[in-house]
Amino acid sequence: MTQTTPDSRTRRNVIVLVLAQAVLGAQMSMIFIVGGLAGQSLATNPCWSTLPLSLIVLGSVLSAQPMSEFMGRYGRRAGFILATVAGAVGAAIAARALYVGSFPLYLAGSFLTGIYMSAQGFYRFAATDTAAPAFQPKAISWVMAGGLAAAIIGPQLVKLTSEAMVIPFLATYLAIIGLNLLGPFLFAFLDIPRPERRAKGTAHPGRTRRELLRDPTIMVAMVCGMVSYALMNLVMTSTPLAVVGCGFDQGDAADIVSAHVLAMYLPSFFTGHLIARFGREVIVGLGLIILAASGAVALTGVELEKFYLALILLGVGWNFGFIGATAMLTSAHAPEERGHVQGINDFVVFGGVFLASLSSGSLMNCSPAGTAEAGWQAVNLAMLPFLVLAGAALIWLVLRPKETR
Repeated sequence: MTQTTPDSRTRRNVIVLVLAQAVLGAQMSMIFIVGGLAGQSLATNPCWSTLPLSLIVLGSVLSAQPMSEFMGRYGRRAGFILATVAGAVGAAIAARALYVGSFPLYLAGSFLTGIYMSAQGFYRFAATDTAAPAFQPKAISWVMAGGLAAAIIGPQLVKLTSEAMVIPFLATYLAIIGLNLLGPFLFAFLDIPRPERRAKGTAHPGRTRRELLRDPTIMVAMVCGMVSYALMNLVMTSTPLAVVGCGFDQGDAADIVSAHVLAMYLPSFFTGHLIARFGREVIVGLGLIILAASGAVALTGVELEKFYLALILLGVGWNFGFIGATAMLTSAHAPEERGHVQGINDFVVFGGVFLASLSSGSLMNCSPAGTAEAGWQAVNLAMLPFLVLAGAALIWLVLRPKETR
């Protein structure tokens, strides 16, 4: 009989991970609201204003595989606690950089923050570790829904702290340190068994990395997950700069990002049900279509309501595309292969996010016309080729005979 309801241990783990996504995850929306603006104030060249955000993603890319291996050796709890320490240290270095006005030091703090971001990406996988296969899409959705609270907590903390001290955003980073200090207490309640250690010299069970990457479902899931996340990051990173550059204030930028993050996580309450009813590939395809609609709205103008609508659509599209791709991935590998697959997947996904984040500042601030409106158009036009790539890959997978997937 298929188990569709969680047992007590799975329920407990999901609750812990939902709280982690809600409370600890709030720091990511805070950083993405203030990171580009703080970078703009510290950098000598405005084209590098989003470089701190890119360094966060780079730190996440480079730590994804080591973090996966660390968790495989010492367990999820140890990995998540280590990540909160890195997040606190990174925020402390960034706060010091703002105090002394050092852009290189700010970049170093941002890079360390990427270690936390990498670990947060594993919350959704950890939710499936003790869950029955039939419950796994719902477990992923519920954990991602924890971001709904983060969408409220993060921007509100930015409003309270961004101008609370003489140096803008300094108090924001002090608040981020406080959030990370809650992590070890929260993860003490996580109950995920440590993976069994293999005897030294024995072969790794399951397929090799090369064999995994030749699996059509795994390959397409990685492409769609990467495109969904990278395009979301590309546009979200530029949004505060575009909003302020078009004559609105930081409060408007925070409210728009808040609406966006709410739209990212609110659908998670029913995304798992939609996946169970219509299939993973259908939900991923719908996500890509909604992402395209977001870009189309953004290209029609820079009025405040269009920023809101474009960013809300961006969040919903990311939710369907990314959660659907994650569900595709977890269905395509055996339990003993999860360390390899999850590490490779997050390296690919956040590698794409890093390139998108790195490009965001140049597209936004260095367009030939030199205006915020032109930069915003360039950012949204850049979405098109990647949406075509992911859509083509998904159609190719769906048209393949089932026995060859």
